[in-house]
Amino acid sequence: MSVRNLKGSGRWWALAGCLLWLAFTFFPLYWVAITSFKSPLGVVGGPTYIPFVDFDPTLTAWSELLSGARGQFYNTFIASTIIGLSASVLATFIGSMAAYALVRFTFEVKLLSGVIFVVIAFGGYLLGRHVLGYGQAISLIYAFVAALTLAIGSSRIKLPGPVLGNDDIVFWFVSQRMFPPIVAAFALFLMYTEMGKMGFKLVDTYIGLTFAYVAFSLPIVIWLMRDFFAALPVEVEEAAMVDNVPSWRIFFGIVLPMSKPGLIATFMITLAFVWNEFLFALFLTNAKWQTLPILVAGQNSQRGDEWWAISAAALVAIIPMVVMAGILSRLMRSGLLLGAIK
Repeated sequence: MSVRNLKGSGRWWALAGCLLWLAFTFFPLYWVAITSFKSPLGVVGGPTYIPFVDFDPTLTAWSELLSGARGQFYNTFIASTIIGLSASVLATFIGSMAAYALVRFTFEVKLLSGVIFVVIAFGGYLLGRHVLGYGQAISLIYAFVAALTLAIGSSRIKLPGPVLGNDDIVFWFVSQRMFPPIVAAFALFLMYTEMGKMGFKLVDTYIGLTFAYVAFSLPIVIWLMRDFFAALPVEVEEAAMVDNVPSWRIFFGIVLPMSKPGLIATFMITLAFVWNEFLFALFLTNAKWQTLPILVAGQNSQRGDEWWAISAAALVAIIPMVVMAGILSRLMRSGLLLGAIK
């Protein structure tokens, strides 16, 4: 039943419930906002709620943050913006192509080919590292290339065992998000360190962190966009195929414009994940490309948790996402509803 169909006291009770829920959800933001304008004594001296009535607001936390006294604020904000936008755009674009392929085409992956890839990858790495005496990065590269080549080659011949389909491939992508992120972050740090020894610096670089976030975001993008593409009418694409329209023009000229709400919703969800991500930024950066979550976590001193400074930095991290969500809210709602209906 819609709230609009309620009459009499029921409508007022519904309105009261909505206002109560609104106050409950906005109170943490309000508390963070007023804390950022409190002095240190105002924070530790007990709860106060109303500026100019319960306490005298001060701009000390904001001036220290914006002046750079508590970290390179402007560099961190610019780094977060560049990495967040570029990683989200790339992940949405690459993931959308993968999701569309998984919806419109049939793939078959032999399970034994996957086993061959794992065995050759691990065995080749151990052989190169401990028998042939290669470095970690060289052993890893050789083992990966050999395993991928043999796995692709073996998939083209007749092998015993089960054959995995599109649903299994999608589950494999989603399963990448099931293991603890610390595992991937630590492995990437070791791999980036070894690549740095070869002359390819990836730690504390734009390319290294963006690559990590794209790989981290692809499973959720494929999972979301797969449902959006499946909801599109296939008759339009079939009509274009009858007119000999190339596949790439069908995807870029027909499919992507039709799925614009889904793309916007997926982009915003991906951007939220990347913008708020902490662990990868902690492991893979140390100064130049640190992001806002690292800045917020660093607003402490030997005196303890300085909540006025933490609140100011947290607000800076929250406001851009709120603004973008407000600008794209209409497209996000229609996109999320389309996915929910599917």
